[in-house]
Amino acid sequence: MNGDQRERLARAQAELLGALLAGGPSPAGFDQRLLAVEANSLLAKRRGIVAMLNPEVADVLADRFRPLFDEYARAHPRRTGSRAREDAVDFAAWARERGELPTEKPNRWWRRKAT
Repeated sequence: MNGDQRERLARAQAELLGALLAGGPSPAGFDQRLLAVEANSLLAKRRGIVAMLNPEVADVLADRFRPLFDEYARAHPRRTGSRAREDAVDFAAWARERGELPTEKPNRWWRRKAT
């Protein structure tokens, strides 16, 4: 594979990832409906992992968690090399900045100061 072929392949892969992870247009040659199914599946997986890693945020947001996370995820695709825990922390920070979450986390029994 020569340099031009690698560049074309890299562009095609970037387009596919953009369609799957960031709501971008479907690349030529792909079934738009099937890409949408896969994109929704990947989004649901990411949402579920974030809810599992940060259940307090999911609980506080309740019915708003899904639409807010989906909005966040489409605007903030995972960065190469980032960890799921970073994604959960970043989502919580994003939600706090928008006023969707209280600025302080609620005290849990293991975090309470002794009296």
